[in-house]
Amino acid sequence: MNDRPRGDGEPADGTPDYHWLYGGGADPTSGTPREPRPDETRVMPAMSRPTDPNAGQGGPAGPVGAAPRRAGSPPTPPPLAPTPGQRPPRRRGFRFYLRIVLALLLLWVAYLVVVPFYAWSKVDKVAFEPKVGRPAEQPGTTYLMVGSDSRAGLTKEQRKEYATGNAAGQRTDTIMLLHTGSGPNLLMSIPRDSIVDIPGHGTGKINAAYAYGGAKLLVKTIEQETGIRVDQYAEVGLGGVVSMVDAVGGIEICPTFRMKDRLAGLNIKKGCQQVDGRVALAYARSRHTDPRYGDITRAKHQREVVSAVGSEVLSPATFINPFRYWDVMMATPDTFTFGEGMSTIDAGRWALAMTRVNGDKGLTCGVPISDLAVHWDPVRSKRMFRYIKQDKTDDMPKSLCTPTGLPRSVTG
Repeated sequence: MNDRPRGDGEPADGTPDYHWLYGGGADPTSGTPREPRPDETRVMPAMSRPTDPNAGQGGPAGPVGAAPRRAGSPPTPPPLAPTPGQRPPRRRGFRFYLRIVLALLLLWVAYLVVVPFYAWSKVDKVAFEPKVGRPAEQPGTTYLMVGSDSRAGLTKEQRKEYATGNAAGQRTDTIMLLHTGSGPNLLMSIPRDSIVDIPGHGTGKINAAYAYGGAKLLVKTIEQETGIRVDQYAEVGLGGVVSMVDAVGGIEICPTFRMKDRLAGLNIKKGCQQVDGRVALAYARSRHTDPRYGDITRAKHQREVVSAVGSEVLSPATFINPFRYWDVMMATPDTFTFGEGMSTIDAGRWALAMTRVNGDKGLTCGVPISDLAVHWDPVRSKRMFRYIKQDKTDDMPKSLCTPTGLPRSVTG
């Protein structure tokens, strides 16, 4: 293209002067600078732009690496750069949740351990071991379990609700020996009206020994009559039965006949059924619903209640439910009085043993008796006591261990 003809005032070196195009420069006639006109083209400052890979390919122009965007949409903001020294957020993986689970398990185990020790610190203890005249140490462990009919601690309303009356003093409604060892556990009931020789008081009913001299005299009387050494002692009051049964949410009982006893506050139908603490207590105390066996039948029902409570206490539901576990453990001080020397571990073994006395797990017997007066059978009772003293309950004949204590030929 041909250059425009150079006019006056243009550089002599031949360099084209484009001031006429962009405005400014000098007036060619006078040589004085002139101001650019508004309609003249101005030189725009150069701007650097990143190379667009889409340039020349028909694609839309935009920043390098940016995705194409539709017309009219706002531009995509560039990604934020991480703050120097800041770690990017991490996802919570398997190990994080595993640590949480392990921490919860440790807290649960601590709860299961601490609560029984706390409850045990509130348990009352009683001296029960006679000082002299005791049988020698024997294999296995024998617990004496006593149910006291003392009304102490019951309010007027509770006495009315439980139909206990207002009898003064204390006697034993329930007497049982629980033996554990190499063979099956054995739970033996001793009828409270059993005629025995009470040291220092002559012949009388065995529950009078407790009234005369408390736990020590009762233990001494039993050891003297049976030759069995009592290793541990546990006592429960009337209100305690109600508390413990209610703490486990009730138990199942299976009466073999309809039972209606106004004196005990009992009115239940025949067959297995779930009952609360009040009904369980009445069931264990009733002695007027069976005119034939009376106190013998009551002892059988007492063993049934004891075994049912033990099974519920040690069921998985107790250890899974924290509220039930707390109620059961804290019911222990209000329910039981233990003999001096029994530890928390001993109490746990005793509770576990109570769940293994029914069916194929153990033996439940009445002390062998010869009549309903109640006199012990001199031959059969000594045989049974010998098996217990020698810790040979697995060798005990079935004919010797009967629910009533009477021979099977009599009970059928």
